[in-house]
Amino acid sequence: MLAIILALASAVVYGGSDFAAGLASRAASVIQVTLLATVAAAVVVLAALPFAASRPASGAALAWGVAAGTGGTLGALALYLGFRYAAFSVAGPLSAVGTAGFSVLAGLLWGERPSTLALIGIILALPAIVGVSASAASAASGQQAGEAGHAGEAEHAGEAEHAGEAEHAGEAEHAGEAGQADGETGQAEKEEGGQARPAAGVAAGLVAGACFALLLIGLNRAGSGSGLWPVAVAEAAELAVAVAVAAVTRNLRLPGARPGWLAVIAGVAGAAGTIMYFFASHDGFLAVTAVLASLYPASTIVLARVVLGERLTGLRLTGLALAAVCVALIAAGGAG
Repeated sequence: MLAIILALASAVVYGGSDFAAGLASRAASVIQVTLLATVAAAVVVLAALPFAASRPASGAALAWGVAAGTGGTLGALALYLGFRYAAFSVAGPLSAVGTAGFSVLAGLLWGERPSTLALIGIILALPAIVGVSASAASAASGQQAGEAGHAGEAEHAGEAEHAGEAEHAGEAEHAGEAGQADGETGQAEKEEGGQARPAAGVAAGLVAGACFALLLIGLNRAGSGSGLWPVAVAEAAELAVAVAVAAVTRNLRLPGARPGWLAVIAGVAGAAGTIMYFFASHDGFLAVTAVLASLYPASTIVLARVVLGERLTGLRLTGLALAAVCVALIAAGGAG
């Protein structure tokens, strides 16, 4: 039960991280917001490291940590390419379902055998993830439709966005920056004579899902014997990417006061989500905890409703209802 609670808590704070980052990006550069969020996340992990690092990490644990961080970065790049060539409603849900699906497959291949109820919950979670991720994407797109001027910047910021939220795994953290990436699609179509490439968008969404799954799988396979060292290594890799992107684009500056505080909140929440998922995945099956963590867009929708007063459409309500059912079934079946 502890694994279920931690995985759900990670989904809640991941969604909150995306929401805060999205609000910050409406008033400041995506790259600046991402860089500050990544720094804040790294500080949180470093502060927690002495309390959860009982002994030096093994080479294998560190390697899995590097793989996790790399997966989050490559997943972000693939996802934003998907936004460039296809509708957000295609690439976003595909990446979210791919993250959960590939993680479940990996868990089963490694010998995990969830109970029948848990398996039913996992199966129901996939359409739930589609519903909440698609509707969260639509909300973000609507909120930021007037910010298409940042579209060119969003492409360069794609890698760093998930680096600040990995923890995502990617996990990152998608709904907050989706509107800017969606705006980029129009620019891309102009550059290519108005010819979209939906097949490329679908492929990129699937690749993003596989890479984000690597983030979750890597944190799981790193093991708990080395404390938070694998998470720290993943954060270091992501911070390096964020700094490199900011330096190349000459955005090594802090955002203004309000977006700056929102970026810090996004980074702190993202780091907390990653830490909770890390421990959840070692107390329960990967196939269960990864699916629960992948429900993070649901909390983004709820926050948008409470804070911004957004309407809950039929798709959103259906996704939230399915998410509640799958959580109940997994809770009844056990985390493994």
